[in-house]
Amino acid sequence: MGKKVKKEVEPPPKDVFDPLSIESKKAATVVLMLNSPEEEVLAKACDAIYKFASKGDENKVTLLSLGAVEPLFKLVSHEDPLVRRNAIMVFGIMASNNDVRKLLRELDVTNSVIARLAPEEDIVVHEFASLCLAHMAVEYTSKVQIFEQGGLEPLIRLLSSPDPDVKKNSVECIYHLVQDFQSRAAVRELNAIPALLELLKSEYPVVQLLALKTFGVISNDRETRIILRENQGLEHLFKILETKEFNDLHVEALAVVANCLEDVDTMQLIQQTGGLKKLLSFAEMSTIPDIQKNAAKAITKAAYDPENRKILHEEEIEKCLITLLGTDNDGAKAAASQAISAMCENLASKDAFGIQGIPQLVQLLSSENEEVKEAAAIALANLTTGSPSNASAVAEAEGIEPLINVLSAKRDGTVANAAAILTNMAMQEPLRLSIHGVMNAIVEPLQSTNSLVQSKAALTVAALGCDADARTELRNASGLEPLVKLLHSKNDEVRRNACWAVMVCASDELTAVELCRLGALDILEEINLSTGRKNNFSEGALDKLLDNNLSQKYSQMGSPSAEDKSQDLYYGRTASSSSIRKSSKERTSAVVSPVEEKQDSSGRSPSSLSKSSTREKGSRKGKGKKEEDKPKEEEELQTMPKVQQEVIFEKLPWLPPFDSILLDYITDASKIILPLTTTKEQVVALALFVADKMGGPIERDKLHEFSWELHISEIEFELKCNVVPIGKIKKGTFYHRALLFKVIADRIGIGCSLVRGEYGRAWNEVKLVDDSPQGITGLLLPPQMYIVDLMYQPGCLMKQGSAEADHYQRI
Repeated sequence: MGKKVKKEVEPPPKDVFDPLSIESKKAATVVLMLNSPEEEVLAKACDAIYKFASKGDENKVTLLSLGAVEPLFKLVSHEDPLVRRNAIMVFGIMASNNDVRKLLRELDVTNSVIARLAPEEDIVVHEFASLCLAHMAVEYTSKVQIFEQGGLEPLIRLLSSPDPDVKKNSVECIYHLVQDFQSRAAVRELNAIPALLELLKSEYPVVQLLALKTFGVISNDRETRIILRENQGLEHLFKILETKEFNDLHVEALAVVANCLEDVDTMQLIQQTGGLKKLLSFAEMSTIPDIQKNAAKAITKAAYDPENRKILHEEEIEKCLITLLGTDNDGAKAAASQAISAMCENLASKDAFGIQGIPQLVQLLSSENEEVKEAAAIALANLTTGSPSNASAVAEAEGIEPLINVLSAKRDGTVANAAAILTNMAMQEPLRLSIHGVMNAIVEPLQSTNSLVQSKAALTVAALGCDADARTELRNASGLEPLVKLLHSKNDEVRRNACWAVMVCASDELTAVELCRLGALDILEEINLSTGRKNNFSEGALDKLLDNNLSQKYSQMGSPSAEDKSQDLYYGRTASSSSIRKSSKERTSAVVSPVEEKQDSSGRSPSSLSKSSTREKGSRKGKGKKEEDKPKEEEELQTMPKVQQEVIFEKLPWLPPFDSILLDYITDASKIILPLTTTKEQVVALALFVADKMGGPIERDKLHEFSWELHISEIEFELKCNVVPIGKIKKGTFYHRALLFKVIADRIGIGCSLVRGEYGRAWNEVKLVDDSPQGITGLLLPPQMYIVDLMYQPGCLMKQGSAEADHYQRI
């Protein structure tokens, strides 16, 4: 054998460090290793940090504070695959922390992370790079960055990855991105829908769920729905709905179907394939609240299209929705109510709901859930609009009281629709007469700051205010003041409805007077001067106020017509009740007092008020209440301190005192005048009667000696008031006589007007037919206007426009 040659081992180079294994339990030490130039050290440091960060959010915060993110960011793009993989793994799990994400945005890492989605990268790199992007896509700024830096295309490609985690992270990131409309359009253009549909077949529920949620967003766009239909997307969705094992996916699947049902083509396709019946049956039979709610929402979306409503009605959608109204879940009840509102546009559906749905909706008005209450109110408002039978059904379901209660609900939508329902019901007189207590409740909505509530409340007042009891109720509830304030509204509909309500409420004298006191007359005059603000009802409201407040009409226009019948009428400057009580030093007003005692809104007659009693002492004839007949509340008023009485009295509307003398005048004049056969004879006789009661005829040149002013002053002093009952005046000048003539003429049926002139003049105008010219019989001449002389030659009739008439009016 040959001799063995001994081989010498070469010593290592002097500049190479012997391998060293380091174990460190300090995170700070490992973070320092991230700056090592050695790839093996970097890979092991990243792996150790990954394990540390995986243990919890606190460790992620620790690494952030130690400055680990910046060196890791550099390593994400490292040339060594292992270092790159381990670094991106750390990024993927650390990005779940909000503070870490904030720093990642500042470092603008998205471009580097998107680069890791390249096909040549390892599947693990794809998994954690997509995970990092999914975490970052939660914030809007990062969404924009990912989209603008081309992240969507590689994410869509990874939907077909063989790794389920990569699919899950990619579809989750896409779900966040498509919240923005630009990404939705890009998903469609990049043909992502087939890949997303494939994910519905995944064996992993989380992947299926994220795919469905993504479809729920992108199917809001019609173009996407068309592509979904063309790719048999509906079949996939219905397969999920029909599979009981997928019940945790049913809610999201229904949300996608709901969007698809908006298209008539899709609706027809589903109906033809039997899918619609399955869907409705599925909704009715399910006991899962969210499924019931989403099914109802699907119907609501579909029902916005008239063709869809027709199809849904053919499938007897009403039964399904009425069933959903009876569920135990508030969300499902609200959604079903909303669907009924949408379906009401179909008249056949509206009628169908009225039979069974209205009683259930009425019950929901008493729900403690505000959303349910509002949805039920909206549904009932739609059901009763233009449907007298449904309005009657609400009353039959005892809905009036719940509706009145709902007028004080928390939500403006609830209040507005409750008012609308009551308005719809009030269109029928029998129902209107059965509605009591609304005017008390409507005062709060009239004071709302919401213009829709204001508008609907004013419309309710207009609908109900044609009944005297309702007007009294509104007046007693202090509802007229907020109504008048709405006349100032800048909203056209609110102002229009307020004018309408004022026009209706001004139908009686007491309400008209109160509206005038609150300033309605001035506001309406201002509105009617503006071409932009006046409306169909503003002029009518003004006319109605004046027609039922003749004192104001006389003050404003100077001439109540023959059609205006005097009841409580002032001659002179009109004043508020407070100024009347204060007996201001303004010119004396003659008042036509009631010939039977009236009561104010609180039930008090003039004779029951201490001040009025004092003024009228000795002037009453047994028509006033006796002391022992006074209500208990008025006895309490008498025992109150004087200051307190003053405060209460100032708030009460002023009522004219009872005028027994005027009653005697009317009785006596009727006996004398009514037996006369012609109107002319009646006019002359009445003129003589009035002149006799007011001091007789006065010679024209001695008019200045007729001391009527002193007489009036004496009456004022006696009554402690500058408003004088016409019956107490024994020396009357032009306007006193004209007023008395008008009052008696109205009571006995003689048509005449009262005209106010200048310098204290006033006169009456009557229309009379002249006799036929001599020798001509049977010729009926047109009536002529005459002015009646009540001062100089009582009973003399002067043709309007004649010299003598002009002389009487001016001199």
